[in-house]
Amino acid sequence: MTLAKRSQPARERRYWLIKSEPSSFSFDHLLGAPKRTTSWEGVRNYQARNLLRDEMQRGDGVLFYHSSTDVPAIVGEAEVVREGYPDPTAFDASDSHYDARSTRESPAWFTVDVRAVSRFEQEIPLARLRQTPGLERMVLVQKGSRLSVQPVTAEEWRIVHALAVPSQA
Repeated sequence: MTLAKRSQPARERRYWLIKSEPSSFSFDHLLGAPKRTTSWEGVRNYQARNLLRDEMQRGDGVLFYHSSTDVPAIVGEAEVVREGYPDPTAFDASDSHYDARSTRESPAWFTVDVRAVSRFEQEIPLARLRQTPGLERMVLVQKGSRLSVQPVTAEEWRIVHALAVPSQA
């Protein structure tokens, strides 16, 4: 007799922030990608890799942040549409993200697929985020925070979305 698989309780949706330099890959690039979807490849930081590999799941919300620009800002929303899998750029010797230590049998680097949901009506500059009550503990606004993939709390997500839509006064 075969035992029926026990269903696991649904996990609460989580939220993330991903950073990209718009000169390399902007939110407009994501919007223009086939099905508005791309793999978030080329991440070469172990802490960020662990989040990609172990934590980010299909359906999670993603804030898209433009870094290394005159006015760094959160510019839009995306969602995870494919959970962590080995980053193919690590196996491609012609790619700038190639890593000879990473093999298909024992991959060192992982990626997720993200799909653009919408561009924010109003970009939210880092300076404004730093001044917004409720965001004082957000990873992005902490001094020295350089991680390209960061967790965002549900409350931070709500506050950011409130900032992104102009008030109807």
